[in-house]
Formats: sequence, C-alpha cells, structure tokens
Amino acid sequence: MIRPTPPAGAPPSAPALTIDALGRKCPIPIIMLAERIREVPVGQVVAVLADDPAAKTDVPAWCAIKTHEFVAAVDLPSGWAFLVRRCY
Repeated sequence: MIRPTPPAGAPPSAPALTIDALGRKCPIPIIMLAERIREVPVGQVVAVLADDPAAKTDVPAWCAIKTHEFVAAVDLPSGWAFLVRRCY
C-alpha cells in the first residue's frame, strides 16, 4: 500500500480517535488500543493518552509487533499522547 508521505517537519495528522488510558497501569493502555484501533480507517491516527511510564516503551513495541506506525509521543501536563497510525 502506498501512502502519501507528509513533508519533513509536518505535524502528524489529527487523531481520528482518542483513547483515554490516563490512570491505567500496564498493560491496560495497550489492551485498549488493540481493542479499538479497528474503529478508525486504515491510514488514520489514534491517540492513546497514558501516564504509566511503561507505555513509553509498550506502545512503540506493540506498533512494531503489529506493524502499525508509531507516529510520535507528545508530552502532556500529566503523561503523554502516543500517536499510532493504523496500517491495515
């Protein structure tokens, strides 16, 4: 599948879905992402809000295993927003 590549330095796409996993411990943020990623069309971005430090490694690792694109981790006042692009 060929997807247009955004220009270098372009901000990631606005999330089509936001999953609020703030206050949830590992592995709940990943479970919530896995259950809901199919709600968005292929190529769209899901934001996972999490404050468990384990999510900083868990979300990118899950993306690699499941072959979805880890787009970015954005710092929030409390935690992070992990942006994941659905690839299939």
